[in-house]
Amino acid sequence: MLELLHGLQVLIVFVGLSTPIIIVGMVYYYKKRLEHKQIMAAIEKGIPLSEIMPPKPQARTWINDITKGIAMLVIAAATAIIFGAMLFCGHRPIFPFGVLFIVPAVFLGNGIAALVRGILQRKVELQNNCLAPKDTSSNQV
Repeated sequence: MLELLHGLQVLIVFVGLSTPIIIVGMVYYYKKRLEHKQIMAAIEKGIPLSEIMPPKPQARTWINDITKGIAMLVIAAATAIIFGAMLFCGHRPIFPFGVLFIVPAVFLGNGIAALVRGILQRKVELQNNCLAPKDTSSNQV
């Protein structure tokens, strides 16, 4: 009886975790399918695609990179703290000690890389903005 109850608990957890992922995936799929149908209909009618889908504005990618880097650093710190607390409390992991901290190390490395990339992109963007001519239309001497 306990095995059946344990199996039911595992099933409920699995369904609870996988349902949002499946729903998001289905919404994304149907959205892309609708966009594809709209593009095909526009091509058949001879309408230029620029009228249907205007070009997306150029976003600052350094903001996204810095955000991703900080998020990965937080995840690395959280997993390292959780794994450290598990070892401190006496829980014996299935894996050897070094293997347990590979996940935080990977997140730490990726977080640092994304953070450095974002900082360097920001620096290049600021330099390019400073080097651009301010006003070339006036002929003042």
